[in-house]
Amino acid sequence: MIRLVQLLGPEGRRLAVVDEPRLRLLDGCDSVYDLAHACIRRNCGAAALVKEKTGEPHLDYDEVYSGRSSWNVLPAADHPSEPARCLVSGTGLTHMASAKNRDAMHGEAQPLTDSIRMYRWGVEGGKPAAGEVGVSPEWFYKGNGSLLRGHNQPLTVPEFAEDGGEEPEIAGVYVIDAQGAPLRIGFTQANEFSDHEFERKNYLYLASSKLRSCSIGPELVIGGGFDSVPGNVTIERDDRVLWSRAIHSGESAMSHSLANLEHHHFKFDLHRRPGDIHIHFFGADAFSFGEGVRLEPGDVMQVHFEGFGRPLRNPLERVPFRQRLVRVRTLEMESGS
Repeated sequence: MIRLVQLLGPEGRRLAVVDEPRLRLLDGCDSVYDLAHACIRRNCGAAALVKEKTGEPHLDYDEVYSGRSSWNVLPAADHPSEPARCLVSGTGLTHMASAKNRDAMHGEAQPLTDSIRMYRWGVEGGKPAAGEVGVSPEWFYKGNGSLLRGHNQPLTVPEFAEDGGEEPEIAGVYVIDAQGAPLRIGFTQANEFSDHEFERKNYLYLASSKLRSCSIGPELVIGGGFDSVPGNVTIERDDRVLWSRAIHSGESAMSHSLANLEHHHFKFDLHRRPGDIHIHFFGADAFSFGEGVRLEPGDVMQVHFEGFGRPLRNPLERVPFRQRLVRVRTLEMESGS
């Protein structure tokens, strides 16, 4: 298993491999994206290439992780030069807990909500036999790479939003090769972060409630398992634990198999454009909003899954509410044209 960290510091971008308590810098490979494409070109595995490129220079991981270093942790994966070529998306209703939380948002208008109905479809047909296609999951768009945040960076509630809350998840990281084939690079801890208060008004607001910043990292794990992944999510306020819960992810905790989720994401031609990178969230098991917690500016959200390295921590930041109308101008033709 390899654990990689993307960094930005005095020397620009660098990629490092975790060798506790150190981060050992790689030579000639400054991002996960570059590493993946180098593996594709040389037709080799990541382990061999990381070993070849790992140099002697190293950093104190504790200093970097705590934010006391001149080096900052970047999102665990991204497109280093074109953020718009990083598609960030997710799959919902994959865990029973998330289905129940979503169901509660609908109120009591119907005995069987669309959320529970879709979750049951997954239970009944989300894990097909090898080589077969199962039922399609719920899918949502988060945005592009410009909304990705790294460890220690704030997740922001926009001025027009009603709320902001954590969603502790695991995300898959993928790159599309020159032939248009998707390749999974690895997995990373993630905080999908969305506006649950807005979504609760009507579940048809789900799509726009997801258009928010989100975080992944601090480490990308290559070669780790995804069958059963226990973890913990914590909300800290004023240096004390406000709320904490055990969480569980991985295929054994989900209504869909990983292969089925990946098939339904990459079946679209648009999602197999050579050179693109994808960050895909696989759903949450628990989040504080479902238990009545409302986050405040300065609260720190922590996500930690066993086997995925050090915890991912992000403070919450809120832009002061201000009703601001976005005006659209008409492009006028110039005189004589």
